[in-house]
Amino acid sequence: MIRIIKFVPLAIFLSGSVVAATENPWYFGARVGGTHFNNFDGAIDGQKSDYGQDDWGGGVFLGYQFSPLVGLEGGYTYLGEADYDLGSGGFEAYGLDLVAKLTWPVTDTVDLYAKAGGFFFNVDNTVNGADDSGTSGTAGVGAEFYMNPNVSTRLEYQYYNQVGRSEPGKTDIHFYGLSLVYHWGAPAAAVVVEEAAPLPEPAPLPASTIQPIRVALPFNFNSSQLTQEDIARLQPIADRLVNYPDSKLQVIGHTDASGTPAYNQKLSEERAAAVAGYLAGYFSIGMDRIEIKGFGERDPIATNNTEEGRAQNRRVEAYMPGMTVDNSQ
Repeated sequence: MIRIIKFVPLAIFLSGSVVAATENPWYFGARVGGTHFNNFDGAIDGQKSDYGQDDWGGGVFLGYQFSPLVGLEGGYTYLGEADYDLGSGGFEAYGLDLVAKLTWPVTDTVDLYAKAGGFFFNVDNTVNGADDSGTSGTAGVGAEFYMNPNVSTRLEYQYYNQVGRSEPGKTDIHFYGLSLVYHWGAPAAAVVVEEAAPLPEPAPLPASTIQPIRVALPFNFNSSQLTQEDIARLQPIADRLVNYPDSKLQVIGHTDASGTPAYNQKLSEERAAAVAGYLAGYFSIGMDRIEIKGFGERDPIATNNTEEGRAQNRRVEAYMPGMTVDNSQ
């Protein structure tokens, strides 16, 4: 019955995960794995050979990424029980983690990370009838694999130093396991549109001047997909390409500074190609009239240190230079 009560915080966390709605700052996860007890001390030090040293553990956690490299994570962890081999009961540990998390991106889908902080523990030793609570240090390392911008999985190891007190006893505990993580909270793509200047009034001249058109299309994190809003913004450019066969178009893709430069360069080219491919395919425009470039993360229009700035930097700029049309023909 006591063990069931100790899992109530875990059940509450998991029930909330159904309503939780690598740019998403918030994340929530659950983990499960094995635990190993060693370096017994205090009341159980002389009896350590009478205790089992392996069990299972798990927990839930909530975190926030202040930047792509630095985050803060907290949650509930159950570290299992070192069973007493000569009778019933054992030494059981559980509590709350609060750790800082440092991340090193390896590829566009794999991160390595380290974390360190405190563990606010509760321990029960039902062999000697003692229990206590307090704080111990904890640190860990792991690898995180992103299946998409919203879902990732982790392989990790975490060390808990001397969990317990002298009366119930204390021990080092090692956790190793697998986590499933859901990420959310990225801001909506910023809309940056520069309206084309109106055409001049007709003048009694043999030639007329058509003004340039420049449109900036926002993109979601790690995406090169066009939306219906993007297609609507491209309509003036499509009309110009159809009505003036001599007109030219320049399409330049950009990214924010998340991820590696090589990946960002490839993603910027894919974004530019998505815009050019839509115009060429849907309106039968020859690709020789469209110039495609990718600038990666090299030409930001806002800071990459904030979510709003990174959202503005994820864009494609479509530009048509002004032109002179001979009306006498």
